[in-house]
Amino acid sequence: MNKLTLLASAAALAATFTAGWQVSNWQNQSHALTAERAARQAIDASLARESEIAANVEARLAELTANERIIDRGIIREIQKPIYQRVCLEPDAIRLLNHAAAGTAPDSTDPDATLP
Repeated sequence: MNKLTLLASAAALAATFTAGWQVSNWQNQSHALTAERAARQAIDASLARESEIAANVEARLAELTANERIIDRGIIREIQKPIYQRVCLEPDAIRLLNHAAAGTAPDSTDPDATLP
């Protein structure tokens, strides 16, 4: 009888431990489910708020009209053969630059300018 009582006590202890473990699992799952539902409600509330804001923005944008203008002024001309003028160079230097731009060699007998 002593063995039977010991065996029954061990079985009761094992059943109690298993039942406690199962109840603990149920409680943990209940807390996880509550947290998941709270997170889902917060997400749904923020999505609803953002959808309302987006609808207001879209409605306001639909009321606006475009006022952008594109002005085409044509093609900018580029000078291919510049003619140098006397700004800070001597007349002899201007004459050499103009000949170089034209691709000709200056004649050494050409006078620089008219004599005064």
